[in-house]
Amino acid sequence: MNPPKDKFVFDVIIRNGLLVDPETGLEQHGDIAIRAGAIERVGSVAGTASMEIDAQGLVVAPGFVDIHAHGQSIPADRMQAFDGVTTSLELEVGILPIRDWYARQRECGRVLNYGASVAWAFARISAMIGRPLEPSLSFMGKCFDDRRWSENTATASELETILTLVEQGLQEGGIGIGIPHAYVPGGGAKEMTDLCSLAKRYDAPTYTHIAYSSNIDPRSSVDAYTRLIGYAGATGAHMHICHFNSTSLQDVRRAAELVQMAQKQGLNITVEAYPYGTGSTVIGAPFFSDPAFRERSGNDYSAIQKVDDGHRFTSREDILKAQKERPDSLVLWHFLDIESNPSAHDLLDVSVLYPGGIIASDAMPWTLPDGSLYEGDAWPLPDDAVSHPRSSGTFTRFLREYMRERRKVSLVEAMRRCSLGPAKVLEAISPQMRRKGRLQEGCDADIVIFDQGTITDRAEFTAMNRRSEGVQHLFVNGEAVITNGELNTHVFPGRAVRGRYIAS
Repeated sequence: MNPPKDKFVFDVIIRNGLLVDPETGLEQHGDIAIRAGAIERVGSVAGTASMEIDAQGLVVAPGFVDIHAHGQSIPADRMQAFDGVTTSLELEVGILPIRDWYARQRECGRVLNYGASVAWAFARISAMIGRPLEPSLSFMGKCFDDRRWSENTATASELETILTLVEQGLQEGGIGIGIPHAYVPGGGAKEMTDLCSLAKRYDAPTYTHIAYSSNIDPRSSVDAYTRLIGYAGATGAHMHICHFNSTSLQDVRRAAELVQMAQKQGLNITVEAYPYGTGSTVIGAPFFSDPAFRERSGNDYSAIQKVDDGHRFTSREDILKAQKERPDSLVLWHFLDIESNPSAHDLLDVSVLYPGGIIASDAMPWTLPDGSLYEGDAWPLPDDAVSHPRSSGTFTRFLREYMRERRKVSLVEAMRRCSLGPAKVLEAISPQMRRKGRLQEGCDADIVIFDQGTITDRAEFTAMNRRSEGVQHLFVNGEAVITNGELNTHVFPGRAVRGRYIAS
């Protein structure tokens, strides 16, 4: 008969694993002890625990922090858990109202830690077309039926309202400001500098989808990066670049040179990428209807594919029809043919391996054949639930290809890109992130235990909801989400990640 739980010294002991801490450079075999949701011992652990794991032959590392995840639901969390993720954040677009969204997540329960930035685009929608705010990512997509909020320059009074709403979101605990600038071509330099100056006052990072994704001037990707660098220099704001790969297109080498030079001059600019040559967004995105889309992107319309039924678009008229019928429909954008074109894969490497860069998935929600989002609790997910494969396998794909197969990064550097680096992006606005991304005593017990030899993504564009393999155990705040490679469907240990400016 087992002794009572209060007789154990620890809640969990992980023994004999290869311990990796990207901050200290630790890479040695040892034990980890967990108590009350935190790491209490690192090294050699004596004593007993109510749960003991033999991690012989496995890597024990801080759980991965995904700062660009749009799923934000129980099914999305479960798929990302098998990708090694313990914290999943909606930062590129963001949410408003912030307080309502956090309350909803707490009420529903989450598997992974969660958080959101303040949605500048939502503030524009409220201020410029008067739509009642909804604390849901799909709100922006639905509002493309009235493009004034996206295309128009804000008046002085509208801008005042926009900034007030954004500041209110920061005061309610938003962890930065989401600036999906490509979806809001009406946002001019005066508005951007006001927004970035507000971010600087709150030590809030801005998470930016650059204004233009194009290979040609005017309004090229190089133009957009130059402007972003200018905003960082003029306001002092932390400018985080979302999906460096998909927005740089064919000009990623030049973009990387510009960003590196800005960083060398001391500007606070950070970069993320995902290891795919295909992006995903809503069909209502303004850049798809640009008459010069093919020239500007280097892609034909057939590069755009609906997620729900696989339809490949044939013309601008086909795009416009879909935008009118349902602007929030999710699509794939095959912008780089990395499977058959070696030069395209080289371009992807520039963004994924950018010095000091991090990995972020841009994971999308799960969609059913009728176009509705799947947010149920069935496990495995329904066979007909689809999404971009990055929603299932971004981090495991990176580890398989760039660490194990191609040996482009070491184990410690891979863990920095997946855990410590993302956590550090957020530390100024959210001090609790100083306890994540690290395998150290006193840090949160968000831990992934995986097999270096087998870890891999399995999701493909013809089979999107295959979960990744190789993660044997996953702990979120000390609670086992995955045990021996199997999901514990009854646990919801995720906690809110909040900004430090929370009004009482």
